[in-house]
Formats: sequence, structure tokens, C-alpha cells
Amino acid sequence: MSQFITRLAHRALAGRPKESLQRRQISSTAQSAPSTRYTALTHPAPSSPSISAAPFIEKSNTYLLPVYARPNFVLSHGKGAYVWDTDGNKYLDFCAGIAVNALGHADDEFVKVMTTEAGKLLHSSNLFHHQWSGKLAELLVTLTQRDGGLGWEPGSTSAPGSGAKVFFANSGTEANEGALKIARKVGKAKWAQRTGKAWDDASADKYEIVCFENAFHGRSMGALSVTSNPKYQKPFAPLIPGVKVGKLNAVEDVEELVGENTCAVILEPIQGEGGIFAASEEFLRAVRKRCDEIGAVLIYDEVQCGLYRTGKIWAHSSLPPDCHPDVVTMAKPLANGFPVGAVLMRDSIAEVMTVGTHGTTFGGSPVACALGFHVLSRVSKPLFVANMTDTSSYLHSRLSHLPKWFPEILEPEVRGRGLILGLGFRNQDYPAKMVGMARERGLLVLTAGSDAVRIIPSLNISREEVDIAVDVLESCIGLLRGTA
Repeated sequence: MSQFITRLAHRALAGRPKESLQRRQISSTAQSAPSTRYTALTHPAPSSPSISAAPFIEKSNTYLLPVYARPNFVLSHGKGAYVWDTDGNKYLDFCAGIAVNALGHADDEFVKVMTTEAGKLLHSSNLFHHQWSGKLAELLVTLTQRDGGLGWEPGSTSAPGSGAKVFFANSGTEANEGALKIARKVGKAKWAQRTGKAWDDASADKYEIVCFENAFHGRSMGALSVTSNPKYQKPFAPLIPGVKVGKLNAVEDVEELVGENTCAVILEPIQGEGGIFAASEEFLRAVRKRCDEIGAVLIYDEVQCGLYRTGKIWAHSSLPPDCHPDVVTMAKPLANGFPVGAVLMRDSIAEVMTVGTHGTTFGGSPVACALGFHVLSRVSKPLFVANMTDTSSYLHSRLSHLPKWFPEILEPEVRGRGLILGLGFRNQDYPAKMVGMARERGLLVLTAGSDAVRIIPSLNISREEVDIAVDVLESCIGLLRGTA
């Protein structure tokens, strides 16, 4: 049955451009040794920009804030899983805009919706209703009920308009800022209820926030304060007060870490930027239980791991309700690259928010919500999910051979699940080298944390593209072993 579904999905993708790197498909079960197909450089890193790239890079260097380290080429366009630079070099993109391009590049249906809706109503602010925000919010809630999450078992239903509420923002960091603000307000309300004092009394002390090592929640001041990486935090200290940092999966620490003054606990079910580390079911259950005991809001940041990257709408959807959060934040793939973020929360959390307590000028615009509705409608279809699940299992099976072939270089297990995967390296110098070597062979991947290569392709990636990518990785690791 899975092979039948895969064939149907491949037919649906038949319009995508053919790979210039022609190869036969090798099944993971038949492969007995790592590929050496891509040991030769095909896309050598330019020491200086080419004639076509130089004017663009020069202008960027002159006028843009120098906060990014970029290679010396300029991307010009993309289609499907591929991007091209201004010199015509073609790259297989397993970055997907940092887990953003769920449908790949220049998807025809997506472009059609964008063009149509931009020609109708581009922006109206939140002073007025428009046709799309309610539709997208409803879809987020009903899919959460269908797949499970936020306290619902899979297949749940509730009366229309009950159960959960959505706030739309422009990005993941904005979604996390909104979630933290809401949790602070809930904390004040619970403190007032417990003490009998006014919520705005100066002695209110239920404001602490708990986060975890290797977390990444964004770069604005609130989100940065719960992103426990000195590299990001130190230049901008002092940050917001009342933040405590724990260790992911340290069940024994939870009771002491989350105390009576805690208003919120924020975590990623699968840490992305921090190294592709998954929270265990036991740990999430312990955190949920402790939050219930002391009245803290549990926030899951699913900006990178959510929205079908693991085969369900949320990375926590496959877990029982006693592991679920009160609030879920999201962004990256929701509109396939058009800026949009969102906060999904239980009604019991939303009830503290009233007119004027939060807001945004651009968040939830007509175009953003129309595109989000289009993307979410497509990636949630059973056939799409079945194909994505099949392909992600195939990718994992191929990657699982690498630690066996290269035990002196790689950690024993592939990190993550679905299409958010990581290869852990024993030598922390190797991930950045691997990213550069792969790029010189036409494959774009990312680092994660201090010791991993991150693999986060578009959700409609094909088996053939997986084969090319893993062959490149195998070839590069083989070269690393030869120079180690």
C-alpha cells in the first residue's frame, strides 16, 4: 500500500525539473558500502565573488548590517528542491530556508494564490476583519483535534469556537514573545487568585520563566532571554529577569526547577538550532504534571519541528494528552516562506487576554493567512502526509547506515525524527567542514548546535533527491575519514 501511495505522490510531482545529477536509485537494504559518487568538487567555493555575483555582494557589504556569514555566490531562483546561483550552478536544497519551504521553491499553486490574493487585499491591519484569518485559525484548531495535541486525543472534536484560540504574528520570535507575554499575564491572575490581592500589586512574584540548555527561541529581548546560549545572549545583557535554565530530559530536576513563582515553562519538543535533541516522553510528562501542580503555563515552541515536519501537525501530537502543552508557537513553514507566525492556546489561557492587551500591525494579514490556509490545507492531506512519512522513513534508514560505516566520526544514533534529522559528530570541527564540503558538491545542509549537521528538506522531497543528498554526505564523510 505504501508503495502505491508513493507512486501516486511521485506522479503528482512529475512537473518538477529533472535532476542534472542523474543516478540510479539504490535502496538502503541493498547498499553495502558508503557512496563515493561525489568525492570530486563540482561547485568549488569561490575565494572572491564572480563577475555576475560581485555587484550584488558589493552592494550588500556596503549597505547591509554585517550580521550574517554568507558564501561568495548569489542565489537567483529556485524550483522544487533546487536553487540556482547567478552563474548557473544548481544546488539541491536540504536547508529549505531553515525548515521554511514546506512545498519547495516556486510552487505553481502557491504562486497563483499569492498573486490572486495580493491583487485583492494586500494589507488591512487588525483594525478590520478580513476573510482569511478566521479560516486559518479554524484550520489550525481542527487539525490539532484531528491529529491530537494541546490536550486533545486524535480524532477529537469540540463545539465550533470552543477549545482554543489563535493569535497571528509575523515570525517565530514574535510568536514566542506573545506566548511569554500571555503567560506572564496568566501568572499575575493566578497569583491574585491565590493571595486575594490585585493582579497589579507590586508584590506579585509569579513571573519566573523556565527554559532549557541548547534552546533557541528567537533574538528579540524576551525570546533571547530564554535562548540559553552565551554566544547569543552576552552582547545584549542584561536580559529580562526571572529566567531559570534547566537540562532537557533531566526528570529529577523538574520539581525544584519549576517552583511556585514560575509562570511559564518554554521548550522545544525537538530542539532545532541547538542540535536536534528530542525531549523524552517521560520528561514532558513530568514537566506537564509540575506545571499543573503550581499553575504554570507550558509552552511548546514548535516553530521548527511543528506543522507536519514529523508527520503530524505537531511534534507532540503522537504523545498522550498528559504530555501536551497549554500553548504552541509556530511560524517557519506555515506560509512556505511568506512571513507569518502564530500562537495557539487553550481557552483557559486565552481568557485572560482582552482588547488592547496584545497586538500587531502586520500579523495575520490577508495575504499571509490566505497563503497559510493554502499551505496547511495541502500538507495536511492524507496522501501528502503518507508520502512525506514514507520518504522520511527512507531518509532515516539511509542515514542510519552512516554511524555504522563511520563510527570513529559519527555518534551511534541519528538524531530527530520525520524530516528534522541530525548527524552528531565526535569532532566539533567537522559539522562546519561538512556543510562546506557538501556545498562544493551541490548540496545545501546546515549545522545545528556545536556538533551536528542538520537535515531539514522540504516536506515534498522525493526519494530520488534523498538518494542524491545522502550519497553526497557519504562521499564527504569518507573524505573526512581520509584526512582525519
